[in-house]
Amino acid sequence: MTDGVRLAATLFLPDGEGPWPAILEALPYRKDDTTQSYWSEYRRLRAEGGYAVARVDLRGTGSSEGLAVDEYTVQEQKDLCEVVDWLATREWSTGAVGMYGTSYSGFNALQVAMERPPALKAIIAIYATDDRYTDDVHYAGGARRALAFVDYPTYMVAMNALPPVPSIFGDGWREEWRRRVEDLTPWLITWLEEQTDGPYWRHGSLRPAYERIECPVMLIGGWADGYRNATLRVMERLRGPRKLLMGPWSHRATEASLPGPRIDVVPTMLRWWDRWLKGSDNGVDREPAISLFVRRSTKPEPDLDTVRGHWRFEAGWPLPTDRLQERSLDLAGAEERSGRRDVLDVRGDVGPYGSIWCAAGLPFGQPMDQRPDEAHSLVYDWPTLDEELEVLGYPRVNLTVRSSASVSFLSAKLCDVFPDGTSALVSRGLLNLTHRSSHERPEPLAPGEPYPVTIELDATSWVFEAGHRIRLDLAGADWPNVWPPPSAGTLSVDRSAATLVVPVVSGPPPFRHLPAFAAPRAEAPGTPPTDPADLATRGGVRGSGHVSPDPVWRIDHDALKREARVVISHGSETVLEDGSISIERYAGETSVSAFDPSRARASGRASFRVQWPEATVESEVHAALWSDEAAWSLEIELQVSENDETRWRRRWERRFPRRLA
Repeated sequence: MTDGVRLAATLFLPDGEGPWPAILEALPYRKDDTTQSYWSEYRRLRAEGGYAVARVDLRGTGSSEGLAVDEYTVQEQKDLCEVVDWLATREWSTGAVGMYGTSYSGFNALQVAMERPPALKAIIAIYATDDRYTDDVHYAGGARRALAFVDYPTYMVAMNALPPVPSIFGDGWREEWRRRVEDLTPWLITWLEEQTDGPYWRHGSLRPAYERIECPVMLIGGWADGYRNATLRVMERLRGPRKLLMGPWSHRATEASLPGPRIDVVPTMLRWWDRWLKGSDNGVDREPAISLFVRRSTKPEPDLDTVRGHWRFEAGWPLPTDRLQERSLDLAGAEERSGRRDVLDVRGDVGPYGSIWCAAGLPFGQPMDQRPDEAHSLVYDWPTLDEELEVLGYPRVNLTVRSSASVSFLSAKLCDVFPDGTSALVSRGLLNLTHRSSHERPEPLAPGEPYPVTIELDATSWVFEAGHRIRLDLAGADWPNVWPPPSAGTLSVDRSAATLVVPVVSGPPPFRHLPAFAAPRAEAPGTPPTDPADLATRGGVRGSGHVSPDPVWRIDHDALKREARVVISHGSETVLEDGSISIERYAGETSVSAFDPSRARASGRASFRVQWPEATVESEVHAALWSDEAAWSLEIELQVSENDETRWRRRWERRFPRRLA
């Protein structure tokens, strides 16, 4: 880099002398051990497409020099612009560079495209977002995410404390390791300090400055993924060439996702790269801009294998045939309730049957039957449908609400009720009511005063079938996805002034009988078994590594303490290509008092152990976050060892005032 820091890269070059276009993926997840399983995709892009592929460890991670001080920093984007230029100026390069990736690398593909480096000709962003505050792992609707704390925010402390790979970094790897550990600051400390939207979160967020991207953009998203909301927004607001592939998938490779149906996405990506990096007139820019999977009524299961449905192809977003259908809450349920105000006692333990946000491989699974959560919610049912109804887009709820507390949350869930009473979650949304006017400047509620609010639910596609009912659930919490509110009390809804608004598709799609997508390869790594009874033994599959046979996702209720808990654990063991061994273990628990939601806690443990010829290294982190009515308290303990002898211990303790959250 310009400042002298070295970034580690692995190049996958085709046979011959080139020149070839280059494709870049850049991640903080250690290319040579914990995510070496990604290499198979790079090799396919090289072999099947004739592309030079570069995988880069971001500054301060893996075998790169420097410090990893946070995610998506200004320095990171400067570095990646330099990497793009470096790739474009190699003797084996045509000068055309593409950038792509899933989740983190989908984020930074968008962010680098915003910087417009001249050689960057196109990007593919998979499971990524345009808004780091409203649609990421940190906050939702102005409230802190809860169970997510035990996953990514915790394990990145341990991952960032691992050393460079000795055989790659060379002499001095232990000195670099010492600097990395001694200067480490957990990223989540900053995230807890930045509780409202503002410059910190706007940096790295494409929204609302969509005009900053000019290069062609392909988006790949999943209806079961946590980052689905950005897809339709970005498609509507970008002005250059753009394309969306939206499947039923979770936060996992399209060949391995639960749920399916699954596809092999590499041929689709290669056609995009061929058009914009090679100039091939293959017609990809004349085909429908949007390919999306339309989900149909499907009974919920935590390890759902396949969603019923079909593919739909559209020219763009919004659809010209869309219309908004308003359903009055006053007309839901018995007519004699008309005009009455509905009162809800706020409990902190409502929500665990709605699945884990941004579910990927088990134990991060899919929603279950919503009836246990509905027992402590306001529930509104509309009459049984005489004909099917297709919903596509962002549902929303408009209502007038009163709270007995100065800080309250309101959760809204759109559900499909089957003839036997099963309630399937279709879309959800949550709003911290102090953020009703602004995520930047929240305002406390005046207890007892009426406030008009709108809750936007997650983007969804769903066909409610004839004989089913549409249901809306309202609750004061959506735990453990979101941290519960700081107090209990009551919420009341004026039903006469409340509506559910659903975007309804009418008319046939403009395109029919288009080619189907490629089926998953028989040898696809991590493909789930076809027998759902075997799924519990394949929980954390990632690449070709051996996976712990006992992923855990458990919902517990302590009757005497009036407390609910969600417990998870999983792990993997992978033999790397050079014979080294990489072992990962994750576990976590979150709990809440049913009647005092201020008493909530999340704790997580993560460890990474890598056995190289030069040394066996391990990092282990224990993190806990708990709350009272006024503040969150954070404790993190990190232990780092070499050859089973402790080399460093670090500890962080912080207390963060709850700023209307």
